[in-house]
Amino acid sequence: QVQLVESGGGLVQAGGSLRLSCAFSGSFFSLTVMSWYRQAPGKERELVALDSGGGSTVYADSVKGRFIMSRDNAKKTVALQMNSLKPEDTGVYFCDARAVWGEGTLVTVSS
Repeated sequence: QVQLVESGGGLVQAGGSLRLSCAFSGSFFSLTVMSWYRQAPGKERELVALDSGGGSTVYADSVKGRFIMSRDNAKKTVALQMNSLKPEDTGVYFCDARAVWGEGTLVTVSS
C-alpha cells in the first residue's frame, strides 16, 4: 500500500525559494508516475508537475522555468525545487502516486 509524506513547506517572501520533498512508502517506486499538485484557497486542486519515471517531466505553464521536479529512486523520494516564488504560488502542495495523496504541505508566499 502506498503512503506519501510531504515536507518542506513554509513562509517565504516573493522571489524566494523553497524545496519540497515527498517520501514514498510502497513497492515499484521507480515505475510509478509521481506528481505534485497544489490547491490555493478557494480554488480547485491543480497539477504542478508530473514525472513519468521514464526521464520526462511535464510542468504547468504557470511554473515552467521556475520549478524543477526531481526523483531519487534509491531513496524513494521526489522533490520540487521552487524558485522565483510568487504570491500566486501560495497553497497546499500535495504529492500524488497511483491516486493516493499525502496530507500536503503549506506554502505561503508573501508579497
